[in-house]
Amino acid sequence: MVTGVELPKVGSLVYENSHVVVVDKPAGWLSVPSRIGAKDERFCLGRVLEQQLALRLWPVHRLDAEVSGLLMFAKSAAAHRLLGAGFEHHQIHKTYLAWSTGRLPPDAKLGVAQRWQCRLLRGKKRAYLHAAGKDSVTMATPLLCESGQTLWRLCPLTGRPHQLRVELARRDCPIVGDSLYGSTATWGCGIALRAIELDLTDLVGRAELELPLRLSLALPGHEQAGRAWRSAVASTSGHSIHTACPAEGNS
Repeated sequence: MVTGVELPKVGSLVYENSHVVVVDKPAGWLSVPSRIGAKDERFCLGRVLEQQLALRLWPVHRLDAEVSGLLMFAKSAAAHRLLGAGFEHHQIHKTYLAWSTGRLPPDAKLGVAQRWQCRLLRGKKRAYLHAAGKDSVTMATPLLCESGQTLWRLCPLTGRPHQLRVELARRDCPIVGDSLYGSTATWGCGIALRAIELDLTDLVGRAELELPLRLSLALPGHEQAGRAWRSAVASTSGHSIHTACPAEGNS
């Protein structure tokens, strides 16, 4: 992480109590330190947040540096064990929004959820389909098509590296800004993938940690949230993020 400079403020916290803190991670930030440590010039949200709050934090899950959205940290080893078990045993359910380019896949229909399943193997930089990989399962719903892009609601049922990015790219509709998987469009300093909800309903120990049933960043209606998010990124990046790539379906 960058040193010798004034650290930026993480911003408003989404949720905090005596056991956890949940933040809206900006795109371009690391969740936890990378393998090269201090040589990595990107800001690390976990480390910055520890200094901002003046306490030790335990990361319980991660987001790719290019991805924005809800990220949770535990304030104690005990909370970390409960939350870690929750993610490991699929008691915590995540929802993402994503904008993709390319035509809507021929087997997809607006508003209808599909189960995407494959076996993924992680390489040095990319994940790819391979018989020796691990099962990857995603529930995917295209919500709207407009301006050559499709807005998706994505609910991963497994937690494989780059799972959502691979699934869209292999259907010839890569996530906007995701040049690693074939996108030629830009999206601010990251990619158009945002973690918008953590459903904690099934979490064993939720009451003990004094957590609500859900934590969410979405406005009423995911379509509205997706449009607002795209508009905000376009205004802050100073250029249009639309593409000329056609899409099927009606908005």
